[in-house]
Amino acid sequence: MPRITLNKSELQKEQDKLRLYRRLLPSLDLKRRQLTLELGRARAKLEGSRKALQELRDHAAEQLPMLANREDPLSGIVKVRSVQVTEQNVVGVDLPVLGEVEWAVQEYSLLAEPPWVDLLVAGLKEAAAQTLAVQVETERVRRLERADRRITQRINLFEKILIPGAQENIRRIRIFLGDAEMAAVVRSKIAKGIHERKRRNAEASAGEAG
Repeated sequence: MPRITLNKSELQKEQDKLRLYRRLLPSLDLKRRQLTLELGRARAKLEGSRKALQELRDHAAEQLPMLANREDPLSGIVKVRSVQVTEQNVVGVDLPVLGEVEWAVQEYSLLAEPPWVDLLVAGLKEAAAQTLAVQVETERVRRLERADRRITQRINLFEKILIPGAQENIRRIRIFLGDAEMAAVVRSKIAKGIHERKRRNAEASAGEAG
C-alpha cells in the first residue's frame, strides 16, 4: 500500500479522488454495455455472412463443378480490381465498412466459351464480395472485442483498486486524525488539571503565609 500523508489536506485529496472515480464509473459501465450490445450484433452478422458464404460455395460446387479444377482457365476469369473500405465510429471505436468493389473480368467470347460462363462470372463476383464482407466483419468483431476488453479492464481498475484504495486511505486518515484529536483533548485536560493544581497549591501557600 503506498504511503500517504495523514493530514486534513491529504484527506481532502482522497475524498476528491473518490468522488471523481464514482462519477466516472457509471459512464464507463454504460459504454461497456453499449460495446457489449454492438459486439453481439457484429458477431451475429459475421456468423450470418460466414453461413451465406458457405452456402454460395456449396451452391457453386453443385451448379459449377468445373470450378474445382484448378487447371480450368476460367477459374481466374474474375478478379478484384479495387475495394473501398471506409470507417465509422461506433461507441468510440473506429470500425471498417465495406464499400464499393470494382471487378476485373477477363474478356471471353460468348461463342467460344460454354453457355454457363455468364453464370460463372456472376457467381464468382458474389462469392468474392461475400468473402470480402466476412473479412471486414471479422475485423469489426476483432476491434470491438479489443475495445470491450480495455473498457472492462478500466472498470475493474476503478472497482477493485482505485475506489477501494481511496476508501481505505480515507479510513486510515480519519482514524489517525480522530486519534490525534482525542490525544489533543486528553493532553488539554491533563494540562488544565496540572494548571488547576498549581493554582490551588499557590493559593494554599499564600493562605499559609498570611
